Amino acid sequence: MNENIEASEVRLIDENGEQVGIVPIGEAISRAESVSLDLVQIADSDPIVCKIMDYGKKIFEEKKQKAAQRKKQKQTQVKEIKLRPGTEEGDYQVKLRNLIRFLEAGDKAKVTIRYRGREMAHQEIGMKLLERI
Repeated sequence: MNENIEASEVRLIDENGEQVGIVPIGEAISRAESVSLDLVQIADSDPIVCKIMDYGKKIFEEKKQKAAQRKKQKQTQVKEIKLRPGTEEGDYQVKLRNLIRFLEAGDKAKVTIRYRGREMAHQEIGMKLLERI
């Protein structure tokens, strides 16, 4: 930007987007200052392409564009299905259907088996339930 551009000549694009041509860097900077704007390097080619624009506005537009892209991205959620060793067949089928629906929607799914009290002694029942899924 402005004096930080290290080139003797640049291809200049004015504030209206029209190509001026190849001009010395000093002339390009003075043109930018005469309209109270900045000289911004656009492309690192030979010769360097520079445009006369408001640098603060460019940064603001880039931030706004990145925020819009982030907003458009679908965030994957982790859906959780909770089971117990005593879950009956009907409830099991409903939970299995929900699990399939979550996976088809592109979400991640986590299956949790909760044990209470004496159920901890019979963990193999829970493992059989998990293997059925």
